[in-house]
This record gives sequence, C-alpha cells and structure tokens, in this order.
Amino acid sequence: MDKIKVLVVDDSAFMRRAISTMLKKDIDIDVVGTAKNGEECLELIKALDPDVVTLDIEMPVMDGLTALKEIMRNYPRPVIMVSSLTTEGAEATLKALDLGAADFIPKQLSKVSLEIVKIEQELIAKVKSLAKNKAIYIKKERQTPESVKKDIKLLAKTEQKVLSYKGQKQIRDIVAIGVSTGGPPVVQKILNLLPKDFPAAIVIGQHMPPAFTGPFAKRLNATSSLDVKEAEDGDTLKPGLALVAPGGRHLKIIQKITHIEVGISEFPRDALYKPSVDVLFSSVARAVGRRGIGIILTGMGSDGLRGAKELKRKDGRILAQSEESCVVYGMPRAVIEENIADNVCAPEDMPDLIYHYMFHNDNPK
Repeated sequence: MDKIKVLVVDDSAFMRRAISTMLKKDIDIDVVGTAKNGEECLELIKALDPDVVTLDIEMPVMDGLTALKEIMRNYPRPVIMVSSLTTEGAEATLKALDLGAADFIPKQLSKVSLEIVKIEQELIAKVKSLAKNKAIYIKKERQTPESVKKDIKLLAKTEQKVLSYKGQKQIRDIVAIGVSTGGPPVVQKILNLLPKDFPAAIVIGQHMPPAFTGPFAKRLNATSSLDVKEAEDGDTLKPGLALVAPGGRHLKIIQKITHIEVGISEFPRDALYKPSVDVLFSSVARAVGRRGIGIILTGMGSDGLRGAKELKRKDGRILAQSEESCVVYGMPRAVIEENIADNVCAPEDMPDLIYHYMFHNDNPK
C-alpha cells in the first residue's frame, strides 16, 4: 500500500519539525515536504500532490485562510488546521472549517510528555482517517453563496411542511446531536434548516477543546434562527433553544419535577472524549427515554454508540449521517453497523426526519 503523503505548512521552524517528527513515527505516513507560508504551500501542492495538508493560520506572505481558499478552489483535499487554543484562534479555526478545512489540532505543544503523546496520537489518527476518506472529502459541499441560497430554499420547504404537523400530538421533544471531525459546518447546516418556532430543545456534544465551544455556539447563534448558547450548569431546556456542551466537560440532562435542566460535570474523568456523546445520549435515555431523538454525525471512532443503544432501548429514535456526506464515516458507521439507526441520510434531509419522529413512531414512507 502507498504511504500517505503529508505536506506540513507552518511559519515556525520548530512547529514544522515537531509536526513532521510526530507524523514520521507512523510507518504509513510520509512527510513529503514542508512550507513556511501559503505561497510555498500552493507551489508544493502542485509539485507533490499530498494526500493531506497541515496548515498554520498565521503566516507571512500568504496566511493560512487565504491559502485554504485557494486549496479548496483549485486543489481540494483534506486540510488540518494548526490552531492556537485561544478565543481568537478558535474563531479563525471555525472560519477555516467553514471554508473547507477538515479538522484542527492544537498549536501549543506542552512540555508535559503525556500531553504531547496525546496530540501526536490524535494527529496521526486524523491524518490516516482523512486520507482514507479523501475521495469522499473532495466531493463535500462547502459553504458558498450558492449553498446558502440552497439552504434558504430548503428552510422554506421545511417551514411549509411544518404546517402539516399543527394540531398533532408531539411525542418527542429532545434532540441530542453527537459529532466530531468535520462536524461544525454540518451542525450549522442542520440548525440553519430549522425554523425559529422549532418545538423541541437541542443539546449538542461536539468534540472540541474548552476555548472553542463558546465561539462555536456564538457562531451557530448568529447563523441560525434558533437561540444557541454554550451550556451552563442549571440551564433549563426549552423549545427553540440549542445548548452546546462546553469543551473539557460533559453535558447531561436531568429531569426535574417541573422541567428538564442541564448538568455540567467533569465526571466521568476517564472518558476518552470531553464532552462525550455517550454520556450525553445516556443521560437523554435515562431522563426522557422515548421523548429523545439522537443524531450521530461525522467523526472518528465510535463515541455515541453505547448511548445510542440505551436511547433506542427506551424507544427513542436514532438518525445517522450518510457515508457519502461524511468527512469521516466513523461514528455513524458504528451505529449503522449495529442496526440501531432508524434512518440514514444527508444533513439537509435531517430536518424533515426530525419533525417526522417528533410526531410519529413509524418510519416515513
């Protein structure tokens, strides 16, 4: 099997060397070149045709976002942004994800060896997973003026269909979304296609570091007609409100006598991901049972599978993102292969299905 070709782009010689050293530890990866700015990056992409690019954001001559636009326009392929874990870094990275970047890794390389090992393992896993899905990724729809117009038309279609549910008894009112690699633009699309009077509460578990979930929630709030915020301990769930689990902690929903509220916790501490989709879905299963709808979107691994099983046993409904629309078909695959997904579809088809399952137990015909 051919090795995965990676181009490393960063204005820091230390970062270029550090990332290259990490990647070279895997026998399936070949660092074919390095570049110190966006212009060199574009030249080397033409010359070396790498499978994956790691791309710094702040660089001289041509910055990472400008280079990313050119890559997506002329040489589309998976790009992993190298991001600082700050609010400014988060906002720039989220913009990069909108422009077509597949994922990101933290720029800070701590001197704590365990942290470096964790970043190294994460980087290698992301490169290998994205390279494997390169063909799918190249076809991925990106945020363009045309796609925005398409979303507006789809929203109008959803709003018309919503009228057919007026007067029907609602049986599900909690929507839980679990997502990882490639997730932010997909979550944004789904929320953009839901009307302001959406009759359910939404909780979102997106694998992200602490500095990122606040800006992510603000971005979703600005682009959708729903109210979106980063979840805080004690928040009350209500229709039309979407809560994003804070990075580094878990979100659980708790049924009280008169309402449902959110609990934010560091426990379980040994969870592989914080926030964990398993923890989120399991809490939905325990708190509201059949009133819940679980949605598994693009991401590596199988986080969410155990929780989805619990929710399904309580007669909740499970939706999974289709393979051809995923950046990484890991989390949805795990659920689909266990035969617990009630439906498999692209993100733009999910609003119709969400509405259907809010009012019906059967699958749509």
